[in-house]
Amino acid sequence: MDRSTPASLYNAQFMDHVAHPDYKYQMDDPTFTHHGVNPSCGDELTFSVRIGDDGRIEEAAYQGHGCAVSQASADMMSDLMVDKTPQEAIELCQLFGRMVRGEETDDSKLASLDEAASLKDVSHMPARVKCAELAWRTLEEMLQNGSDKPGSTATASCVMPPHSHDGQE
Repeated sequence: MDRSTPASLYNAQFMDHVAHPDYKYQMDDPTFTHHGVNPSCGDELTFSVRIGDDGRIEEAAYQGHGCAVSQASADMMSDLMVDKTPQEAIELCQLFGRMVRGEETDDSKLASLDEAASLKDVSHMPARVKCAELAWRTLEEMLQNGSDKPGSTATASCVMPPHSHDGQE
């Protein structure tokens, strides 16, 4: 699959995540909930996970609004995180961030992102990097700050900091 141009980002699979998200709903009894906002463009979401007795993410869901990139990215991420340990999820979030910032381009490493690797072209669209990263940063922050408190709900806000390389302040 050729992912070398920004135009290839908006493919049928991407648009299906926007039009028919599988994970955009209010979760009952989440283990952790975290709020994220991208002040540059107004994207906002609340991400929730339920950790099972085996310590793995058994359910992931989000609510919120934003551009197609932020919404598709959140849906793809939610699907990927089911059955992952919190540490595996954090590592995937970090890999995704490196990918969309253009720091990681090795397709063999990016394969672990499954269909979220299709968002690789965001690295060529600096104004969209924060949109794509919002859900991933929100989940990473939630798991790093809240996963040491099983059984409680951690609610906080993740405000996306400006990146000096993308010209968005």
